[in-house]
Amino acid sequence: MGNWIAKIGAFAAAAGVISLVLSFTSYELRILLWIDTWGTTIGYIIRGALVIGGGALYFLGNMLAPDEES
Repeated sequence: MGNWIAKIGAFAAAAGVISLVLSFTSYELRILLWIDTWGTTIGYIIRGALVIGGGALYFLGNMLAPDEES
């Protein structure tokens, strides 16, 4: 089945980093357009939480996954 917790964490962290980089230009990820509706400061806090939370999920998912050896 695969390690879905780590995959979700990697996606969240990547989306947060990409959103952070794109926020310095006039572009934004479509799935994250709602972030700046409460202001730019809250938007940066949400982006940071995505990166930190996604990274934590990634590492937690990899720690909890059983070692698969073939």
